Order: sequence, then structure tokens, then C-alpha cells
Amino acid sequence: MGLFHWTQRSADVLQSGGVIGPDERLPWPQTGLMGVQHVIAMFGSTVLAPILMGFDPNLAVFMSGIGTLIFFLITGGRVPSYLGSSFAFISVVIAVTGYAGKGANPNIGLALGGIIACGAAYMLVGFAVQAIGTRWIERFMPPVVTGAVVAVIGLNLAAIPVKNMAANNFESWMQAMTFVSVGLVAVFTRGMVQRLLILVGLIVATLIYGLFTNVLGWGTPVDLAGVANAAWFGMPHFHAPEFNAHAMVLIVPVVIILVAENLGHIKAVTAMTGKDLDQYMGRAFIGDGLATMVSGSVGGTGVTTYSENIGVMAATRIYSTAVFFSAAVLAVLLGFSPKFGALIQAIPLPVMGGVSIVVFGLIAVAGAKIWVDNRVDFSQNKNLIVAAITLILGTGDFTLTFGEFKLGGIGTATFGAIILYALLNMGRHADETQGKAH
Repeated sequence: MGLFHWTQRSADVLQSGGVIGPDERLPWPQTGLMGVQHVIAMFGSTVLAPILMGFDPNLAVFMSGIGTLIFFLITGGRVPSYLGSSFAFISVVIAVTGYAGKGANPNIGLALGGIIACGAAYMLVGFAVQAIGTRWIERFMPPVVTGAVVAVIGLNLAAIPVKNMAANNFESWMQAMTFVSVGLVAVFTRGMVQRLLILVGLIVATLIYGLFTNVLGWGTPVDLAGVANAAWFGMPHFHAPEFNAHAMVLIVPVVIILVAENLGHIKAVTAMTGKDLDQYMGRAFIGDGLATMVSGSVGGTGVTTYSENIGVMAATRIYSTAVFFSAAVLAVLLGFSPKFGALIQAIPLPVMGGVSIVVFGLIAVAGAKIWVDNRVDFSQNKNLIVAAITLILGTGDFTLTFGEFKLGGIGTATFGAIILYALLNMGRHADETQGKAH
């Protein structure tokens, strides 16, 4: 497949439920609609991460589109992936900047310098993979590890919608109504409607929520005043980085998590599509690292390949990179529109929470699928212990502190899985050595 060239499949494929591969695409109108769904899928996390760090969320959306286009170009349009704000940076950015949790981060420059340094380290890993392959990474991160890390990302995020996106019993019921709506769309519809299950489910749930609140007065009504008052067009607010050695030392280790995420994502997509994408692993790391550097250089968050969008791919069985190209272009355009940001923020929080439950759950299942597709043998205690401990560390948000550096749940699960597997695998090598001696 050449860059910007895809084999077009007919719209009839939607009706038959067939798979659309990375080198294929639907007609452009359907491709554009799928792109909208991917923008919706990434939006909640891409906006939430910068808010938690005191970054500009509209700029984060803009740079997610730019980053995805960079990734698309570096990988030659062969790897289906969307790059959004990485949650792996949150704890270290807060530690470096001393962010109080509200408003703009006054020390954002310190974080940006560290994010750029992390992106540079990520690119170096990518060049190493290009030169000598992925065997050295796969030795430390086999399927049992990558599957656990991918699953943990979804499980670690589960508390966000469950605990923080429903303030009372009514809103909890609205979350349930939302994920049931998505489920009904997924199972009982066909064709394009089924493929757009996240977007259609969100729209249906928002309308039902509006009926209960704005009409019947049962809860907090949908407020569109912010949408009406927001400008149609506006420039994102850029910021300059500051390069501080202490900040960079704290932030650069995040590269390990980014490598594990990207490796797990590519393994997941390979398993889902049946296409061998390992040959593009080095390019994927380079593209992700460069996108992180570019984003950090203007005030954006560090970016990573998004599990949310892999979850959407798993549900829709559409893996066309054309969809991600269209999503990226849309995100860039929307980054210039404060009105779009206001519209998304007007979506009721319980509805967004219900959608997040679905998407985060799909991420967790994608991790389990890596185990199934790679036939991970859980009768081996080594695999069983690594997976069990990793899942609990990540889900429980187990945190370790090293001076001023805090390693949260995803970080401890990632490092823990790699180190624990290496440690437990020493027994196998010892047995092999003894066997050869005999």
C-alpha cells in the first residue's frame, strides 16, 4: 500500500459485517463518519489529561490531530492509530510543576521541556528498533506482559467514570442508560449505524438525558449557553518550553510506559487484523516520539497511541488508516474552534461517563485478546503470577514514591510486569542451562 492510497471497499461490506483492513477504506462519506466517531472516542481522555495538568484542552485536541498526522506520515500510512494526550505524564508533571489542580499551570514550561526530552528518548528507542529489530523488547515484554499492560490501562482508568462522573444516584442510572444504549446499538443494529455504535449511543443517551432533565426536571439540565457564547474560530494558546535538568530526569522515564503502550497496541491491532504490523514498530515509536516532541514544543501534552480508539476498532472491525487520517484532519480543524470544545463539554458528564465505561472496558478486553491470540499458557505459574500481580497493581493504582518522583498504577504495573517476568524467567534459563550441561 502506498501513502495516501487505499483499496476502496463497497458500502455493502458494512451490511455483511466484514473487516476493513488497514490498507482498505470505505467510501469517503462513511470514512469521514468513522473519523468523527474516533474523534469522539479520544476526546474525553485527550481533554481530561490536560485539565488535570493545567494545560489548554483545545490545544491538546489540536496537537492530537497534528501528532496523528505525523505518526501517519512516519509509518507510511500503514499503522491504524490515533495519538492523544497520555495519562502517563500526569503524576510526574504535577510533581515537577507543583500544580495545585485548578486553572492554568503557571510552571507549564518546566513540564514541556521534560516532555520534549521524553519524546527524544522515545525516538532513540525507535531508531534502535529500526536498526536491530524488536526481539530485545519482546524478550522483556512478551505477550503475557503486553497483554497485562494493555488491560491495566483500561482497568486503571475505570475509576474515572465510575467514581468521578456521577454525583448522585440519578446520574449513576444515566450512566447505566448510556452504556445500555451503546450495547443495544452494537447488537441490534446493522450496517453503518452499528459501526458508529459509540457516536450513535452517545447521541441517543444525550437525547434521553435531556428528556429526563430539561423536560421532566429530574436532574441537572443540559446547558447549551456555553456553546451559544463561544466563538466559531479562535487560535489555540501556545506556550514555550523550559529545559530544566531536574524536570527532565523526572519525566524522561515515562518513555518505558509509552513503549509498553505502543508495543501492546500494535500487538493488539496485529491480532485483530491478522496483518503483521511488527515490521513498522520502529517507525511507530519514532512517529510517537516526534509527535510528543512537537506537541511539547508549543504547549501541548505528551501523546501516545490511544487504547480508546483501539477499543472502537475492536467494536467496529474497521482498521482503515484512512479513518485515522480523516479523524486527525478533523481534530486539527476543531482545535481552531472554541465552539466545538464548548459543544463537547456540554455533553452531560454522566453520558460521557457511560461511554467511557464502554471504551475503557474494550481496552481491557483488548489486553485479554493479546493473551488469547498468542496462546499464553496460564498453566505456567510464571505467566499466572505476572498477569495476576500486574492487573491488581494497575487496577488498584499501586503507587511508589522515590524522593519527589511518584510512580502511579500504570507505571508500577508496567515496570512491575517487566521486572517480575525477567526475574521469574531466570528459573527457565537456569533449567535450560542445566539441561545442556547434562
